[in-house]
Amino acid sequence: MNIPEVGFNHAKTANREIEVIDLEDIYQRTHGLNHTPTLPHRVNFYLLIHIEEGEGSHLIDFVNYPYQSGAFISVQKNQVHAFDFSHRPKGKVLLFTQAFIDQALANMRLPEFTPIHLEHAYQPVFTPDSDVLSSSQSILAEIVKELSYQNADPLIAMFLFSSLSLILRRAMPESHHDRLSKDQLSKFSRFIELLEKNFHRTRDATYYAEQIHTTYKTLNQLCKLATNQTAKQLIDAYTILEAKRRLVLDGLPTQQLAYDLGFEDASNFVKYFKKHTLLTPSRFQKQYSAK
Repeated sequence: MNIPEVGFNHAKTANREIEVIDLEDIYQRTHGLNHTPTLPHRVNFYLLIHIEEGEGSHLIDFVNYPYQSGAFISVQKNQVHAFDFSHRPKGKVLLFTQAFIDQALANMRLPEFTPIHLEHAYQPVFTPDSDVLSSSQSILAEIVKELSYQNADPLIAMFLFSSLSLILRRAMPESHHDRLSKDQLSKFSRFIELLEKNFHRTRDATYYAEQIHTTYKTLNQLCKLATNQTAKQLIDAYTILEAKRRLVLDGLPTQQLAYDLGFEDASNFVKYFKKHTLLTPSRFQKQYSAK
């Protein structure tokens, strides 16, 4: 099974870096897409899916998360996900790029977007109470309205998006990330960024500490504060996550993947993978190749 990588359609959005799609439109146009939305695919942008009516589950990085009416589902850049259209829920999908986030951060006091999907307690589905839901739906409707104009103002869309983000963030259960200072958040984000680029070269936490100009002890304290996990646990979590993605995405044999991920030999990789997942790489791969 090959999982397609889906990019943001800049031509369709006139380079606005943000788009809202009705779920019903996705049902209608699946035949015209280069991937099947209900099968795993990797995205190079962010999604915020709002379920207005219906229930089901959403697959994110090989875990199914149930949802109900009123829920918001967050999918981060580079995650693998799949829609559940079995009950044809009604709702909207807000798509936005890293460039859009960077512009928003530069123009207003929006909290930093941080990589939270490595937390043990990661929960991408959130159902707000009726008051927050009403406000959120109103703002989302205004975003749709603004983007429908031929001369849509990107700054207005940015302010509306920021309002939606802040309202949802305030209503969500406290995250470990909320405890970080701006400097700590910057260092943690830099650590994750370096990890994503270098995990196949080294899984040594000391290396990453040196790269962000801190000590191993300080990096560990930072990671525990951010995610309640050590730096080594986060390195292992990301390595396993990327191994799962590549097993299914590229259909690589175990020996090749072990080499690509920097393991000395295939047997060491198999032991490492099984220790963290209770499955061998080939067993995990077969679960998805059969779909």
